[in-house]
Amino acid sequence: MRRRTGLVMAGAVTLAWGEWLHWRWSRTLLGSRGGGAEAVVVLGYRNPQAAANAITRWRVRAGIRSIATDGGGATRVILSGGAPGGGATEAQLMADYARSALKFDGTLLLEERSGTTWENITNVIPMLEDVDRIKIASQPAHALKARAYLRRQRPDLAQRLVRADDYRPGEWLVVKPLLALYGLWTLRGFTAEDRRPIP
Repeated sequence: MRRRTGLVMAGAVTLAWGEWLHWRWSRTLLGSRGGGAEAVVVLGYRNPQAAANAITRWRVRAGIRSIATDGGGATRVILSGGAPGGGATEAQLMADYARSALKFDGTLLLEERSGTTWENITNVIPMLEDVDRIKIASQPAHALKARAYLRRQRPDLAQRLVRADDYRPGEWLVVKPLLALYGLWTLRGFTAEDRRPIP
């Protein structure tokens, strides 16, 4: 009985740890700008199939639900991702899913050259110059990495970053500890400067 209780407690602590890390990552390196036009950048995911896979579909849903309810008409959704394995680009697969499955009829812009997160940010910058708020939607650790890259490349634009709706309590609950471990590994090279709050 004690062993079972210990396992249950360990499982609960592990789930809580994964949940907490995702919550924290989703709120790191953000500014506090309000109003005006916004851009929601949805980062692609390697997708060898001819249709959007589960992770790609979730990222698109997270991006669309990130649109401000008080300013949807002034929002552009930027889908970023090339075709590292040939075939349709990640951006095109995301656009097809947004239009056909989610019936999204807002403004979609496609960036179809990127093969890495660094390139995602580099290639969407021209589409961000004239917006007041920028949201980056992906798994929270990945979105944090992209926000840090935007700050390295364009600190002035990084000041416009606000939170996307890519973290919700309980969503992906069972796999969040694994995603948290992977996130810690992908963020391991970040410096103290990268983690410093945006002024």
